[in-house]
Amino acid sequence: MKLLLDECTPRRLKRDFVGHTVSTVDEAGLKGLKNGQLLRAAVGNFDALITVDQNIIHQQNLASFGISIVLLIAQSNSYQDLTSRVPQALDALEQIKPSEIVRVSD
Repeated sequence: MKLLLDECTPRRLKRDFVGHTVSTVDEAGLKGLKNGQLLRAAVGNFDALITVDQNIIHQQNLASFGISIVLLIAQSNSYQDLTSRVPQALDALEQIKPSEIVRVSD
């Protein structure tokens, strides 16, 4: 699965999504785009967006974009807090459907 790692998510998490092709927003040339622009640019190029931005689900009509979103919820956006969410995120990616939002937390 092709995953896009959002700007607000630590780049180091990229290594943790073993078995998937992961690009950061910067690597994909999408740095600085607002959420709607980012989602439009990601459609057709990525299967899912990995983010910690909890506002994204309230700001956009996500069903219209056709890209899945994995929302990592932790005490902070630090790698140390988020890495424990990766196994659950990997499990979710096995079953995620287009336009589906999956929240991953404790």
